[in-house]
Amino acid sequence: MDADDSPAQPIPYDLIGGESVVRGLVDRFYDLMDLEPGYAALRAAHGTELSGARQKLFMFLSGWLGGPPLYTQAHGHPRLRMRHMPFSIGVLERDQWVACMDQAMREVGIEPTLRARLKASFMQTADWMRNRAGA
Repeated sequence: MDADDSPAQPIPYDLIGGESVVRGLVDRFYDLMDLEPGYAALRAAHGTELSGARQKLFMFLSGWLGGPPLYTQAHGHPRLRMRHMPFSIGVLERDQWVACMDQAMREVGIEPTLRARLKASFMQTADWMRNRAGA
């Protein structure tokens, strides 16, 4: 059997459950920011209005997980670090973002092995987004 004959590996987008679960994950993530005092610094970094952020994260995660590249189609290359430069992101915000996303993944029922893999990727990306030294 050639490498070309091997079955395609399922993509995280499909493993999660597709569009409706990605949407649910994003909604739960932002709801948790509003509800949980442990995410106060993260919430404060987002300003008063979250609907635009919800939509952009949904679009980004859709493509990042291997589904439709909605963000790229609408806004071009994500340029994550550049787009996050106006926000003060330190260790505290990074850790709260990852913890909030991990809680959201758990609450929407992402399978534990996939959740751990995604959490590691989210941590790597979130750490790269830091633009403030210290906490």
